[in-house]
Amino acid sequence: MTQRLPIGIQTFRDIVQNDYLYVDKTEKIFDLVNGAKGVYFLSRPRRFGKSLLISTLNEIFQGNKELFKDLWIYNSDYLWEEHPIVRIDFSKKKAENKDDLKGFILNQLNTIASNYGVSLERDQYDEAFNELLTKLGEINKVAILIDEYDKPIIDNIENPDLAVELREILKGFYTIIKASDEHIRFVLLTGVSKFSRAGVFSGLNNLQDISMNVSYSSLLGITKKEMVDYFNDHIDLLASAEEINRSDTIEKITYWYNGFCFSRNCEKVFNPFSLLLLFENAQFSNYWFESATPSFLIKLLKENEFDLAKLDGIKISELSFSSYEVENLKIMPILFQTGYLTVAGYNKERMEYTLAYPNFEVKNSMTECLAEAYSYVGCELVHSHAWKLIDTLRANDFELFFDTLRIFFANIPYDLHINKEKYYQTIFYLVFSLIGLKIEAEVKTNKGRIDAVVIDKDVHIFEFKFDGKKEAALDQIKDKRYYEKYQGSGKDIYLFGVEFAERNVGEWVVEKL
Repeated sequence: MTQRLPIGIQTFRDIVQNDYLYVDKTEKIFDLVNGAKGVYFLSRPRRFGKSLLISTLNEIFQGNKELFKDLWIYNSDYLWEEHPIVRIDFSKKKAENKDDLKGFILNQLNTIASNYGVSLERDQYDEAFNELLTKLGEINKVAILIDEYDKPIIDNIENPDLAVELREILKGFYTIIKASDEHIRFVLLTGVSKFSRAGVFSGLNNLQDISMNVSYSSLLGITKKEMVDYFNDHIDLLASAEEINRSDTIEKITYWYNGFCFSRNCEKVFNPFSLLLLFENAQFSNYWFESATPSFLIKLLKENEFDLAKLDGIKISELSFSSYEVENLKIMPILFQTGYLTVAGYNKERMEYTLAYPNFEVKNSMTECLAEAYSYVGCELVHSHAWKLIDTLRANDFELFFDTLRIFFANIPYDLHINKEKYYQTIFYLVFSLIGLKIEAEVKTNKGRIDAVVIDKDVHIFEFKFDGKKEAALDQIKDKRYYEKYQGSGKDIYLFGVEFAERNVGEWVVEKL
């Protein structure tokens, strides 16, 4: 019988007691909790299993060994000692102001105290936290589990003044952990973003950041081996629905959803949210991406006039991952921590990371969203227009191709204060990237001269001239012999010289080799 999938279930007890499928991560969790005291921080993108990890640790520190009967940790030498637990999930409350946040923290602390038969006398959130840890420490050393530690800041990231106020409150709260060290057995804080140590964690200097630690790179997410081992029956059902063989199904799943990497040389992992919904629905879709649109990130990219052609394969220094704050947001580390880019390579000599889109789902969805944001064309129309461009090229209906292409430029506000040529080049880049993604073929775009190559049934080479003539664009293709590398492909080759004038695609000329 095919095991049920835990769609939307983040409680470990519910999963194991109701016989839902659970990918056993307890060997890596054992490495985290066994032995000496640990104070850890783990950053992962949304819907990556952080809350389930917190729930699992909660059961371990309560000493509930029998819940783990069929899992690796059950037969390990872990002692299963029971510890008081301070567990707070900051995603449960959206803080509208600093009093909201202080009140939420204080309420959580009083609830936890009541559960252990303890009464708190202090009415300031930081003093109450210190009092709680002191009193629980008389029972046994305390395990502290903080989920979405940064949620109050992220919720207000577009209001920097409030975000800074909330950060200072959180800083005061987390500082108590260091001051109460003698009462603590284990600490884990999880979240999406990783602000610099000078910010939220300035008072917590014993914190170990395991976010990019090779040993824990697959603590969350599902490796390809785990996918094949645990989802065996689901893969067969999907293969049947797709009407392809098992090997091709695994390859397609990998292309769509694998590729997240969180250290220099880690094993790639699937986003569990997308994988579970894929097997539940037995069809491919942009599950993770559609669960939240990265509107703030797209706004940052536009405001900084970032060269989008550099996104997929950009190189950044190791220091970049932890050198930003609310007052000084950096695009690349945020794109990495939120999961829209991932580690694709590491140069040890230069201490330099290469970041790229993790997989087809993220790259295709992000490109569509960016195309919508830059062209002001609705997202659903971006998708359909991209396919229309492909269909018209395949049918050699070049008039309709260029009419469709013009749609992407027609709605750009006239008074947009931008470097217009660069902005239009960005749209060309996005449009031709989308074409390439949807036909799974090669599309090359070179910044500066925006010559684009689409390889499908035929080869189409485009040269766009800003305030230039179509004949000059065609002559440039010929003079620089852009077509030579494709002459042995056995495909028809079409050369397009295109004018860009009056803020849109103008006249064009085509020549077939």
